Amino acid sequence: MKKIITLIGLFIVMAGFSQTKNKTADALFDKMWYLEAAKAYEYAIKGGDRSMETLQRAGDSYYFNTDMQQANEKYQLLIAEYPNEVSAEYLFRYAQTLEGIQNYELAKKWLKNFSKKAEASDARKQNFSLQENTIEKIMNLEPQFTLQNLAINSSYSDFGPMFYKGQLIYATSIDSSYAATRRYAWNDQPFLSLQLGKISPSQSDVSHVRRFSNALYSKYHEACVAFSPDENTIYFTRNNYNGKLGRDGKGRNNLKLYSATAVTKDDKTSWENIQELPFNSDEYSVGQPSVSKDGKQLYFVSDMPGTIGSTDIFVVDILGDNKFSQPKNVGDKINTRGREMFPFITDKTLYFASDGHLGLGGLDVFESPIKDGLFEKPVNLGAPLNSNLDDFAYIVNEETNLGFVSSNRKSGKGDDDIYSFERTPICKQQIKGFVFNEITKGKIANATVTLYAANGEKLEETTSGELGEYQFKTPVACSTSYKIEASKQGFTPLVLPVLTQGTSGETVVDLGIKSPLIVKEDGILKIKIGIIFFDLDKSNIRNDAAIELNKVVLLMNEYPEMVIKIESHTDSRARDNYNLILSDKRAKSSRDYIISQGITAERIESAIGYGETKLINNCKNGVPCTEEQHQQNRRSEFIIIKM
Repeated sequence: MKKIITLIGLFIVMAGFSQTKNKTADALFDKMWYLEAAKAYEYAIKGGDRSMETLQRAGDSYYFNTDMQQANEKYQLLIAEYPNEVSAEYLFRYAQTLEGIQNYELAKKWLKNFSKKAEASDARKQNFSLQENTIEKIMNLEPQFTLQNLAINSSYSDFGPMFYKGQLIYATSIDSSYAATRRYAWNDQPFLSLQLGKISPSQSDVSHVRRFSNALYSKYHEACVAFSPDENTIYFTRNNYNGKLGRDGKGRNNLKLYSATAVTKDDKTSWENIQELPFNSDEYSVGQPSVSKDGKQLYFVSDMPGTIGSTDIFVVDILGDNKFSQPKNVGDKINTRGREMFPFITDKTLYFASDGHLGLGGLDVFESPIKDGLFEKPVNLGAPLNSNLDDFAYIVNEETNLGFVSSNRKSGKGDDDIYSFERTPICKQQIKGFVFNEITKGKIANATVTLYAANGEKLEETTSGELGEYQFKTPVACSTSYKIEASKQGFTPLVLPVLTQGTSGETVVDLGIKSPLIVKEDGILKIKIGIIFFDLDKSNIRNDAAIELNKVVLLMNEYPEMVIKIESHTDSRARDNYNLILSDKRAKSSRDYIISQGITAERIESAIGYGETKLINNCKNGVPCTEEQHQQNRRSEFIIIKM
């Protein structure tokens, strides 16, 4: 495609394409001279040829040069003319062109149509049909990157940066003075060579120094390099130019990986011992290397046997003396039926470009964190790093969060441009905790917990679990104020302001809510209900008393482990023994009523009347007191023994 069109394109497998009746156009297409082929197919279409093969090839001629507007028009015509015959892959390409022209709403529809028609084994089928994976969510990701177009960019292709001794190696087609008329017919651009750039002190710009190495310079493409940790071994990509540059028997021009060794003499470094890597082949392409931080593994891109999609990321162990283990596909968590390209491996993360995972159009940059030696689910890095066209060849210093990326977005200077970036990682917090009874400290299940932004906007609502635990799924910003409300029937709602932690992780907020029914008096937990009234000299439960006792029943159902004891008391008026007997009857009547409402008898440890033996003021026999003072002594207490 038009980005490293010169290089990425060599990975595109064209086998199985039917020929059309347009021999001239087909010959240009088969040679990958897509600009000229597009003109020839346009002429055929205007002449009345609307065969499926012609429309496919016309669309592809534009698609492979990232002319998404023209490709979109041809694919749209293809689908209109052959709605039932068109393959899932062309539905996918059509959706890609819609993203390329930023018609995301329609792209979403056609990605779903692709998902319906794609084979079950195609991971993209599931990726693009899941409700939680939407283009809108990617577009709404919080921006992490500040990009700057580099001074070294030209109107031609400039891409594929790599760090080297504090400087930058990159590929460009501007240095083709070898033969000014030598142009790559795919996209009518000069051939690629490796250049050395000086990174500015701010690390935001790069100036050209010179050609990187005469020894590594050839008459065709060199690009995409990686270095061993000591920077004494280079791995680089070169197209297979044995014979004439054109298609091989399977319809592609292959890439190969090479290595060379640094030899330093008089402070000058030359590259010697250039040799092919042993897993190259004339039957498939191998390129775009990246070396692990410990120098033990080499990651690369290939369409070799065992590839899941168009191109996959593979890995080999570096054994020394130009010996390597057998290539291993990194697996379908990373690789899809689409294109996975440009790996950059660190000790923490695999970064790569893909159009097989949901993105904003063309290739997007993804990161897959490494946990316990395994790759996590890839995450789209969002705009502005990614755009509606191709974004790829991402490299970063994870200590400084400064790096470089390549893109053919329309705002660039020419074809592919290199951009410097500073990444400000998004700091995210997860709020979690427990809901508990402020008085008893017991955990509270089935409480409603609601998260609000500082401005009062409701963000999420959840329910505490059996052990009182809760966790909001919504990630929130670091060092930011929020409000959390906890509520449950029978409890006083709590609204608590929260300031999240300053670094990514978890903010734990335990929520203590109070029940007006549970109080602590002199260190003793009691169920606090209204006064239970009895008729004079009687112990039967009146309706108004039942209303209050039902509160005890409700609370005991809420806490199935709760055990209580009941104490009834009178004032000092009437005879002492009479008061003792009457209060005991009233305590036992209260107990019997609670049991009649479904509470088991063993959960009421005792029900005893104490008459006037436990007065709470000085209103003893013979002491004049007001009615209000006597009332304080006429009480029933429900004491909590166990929660």
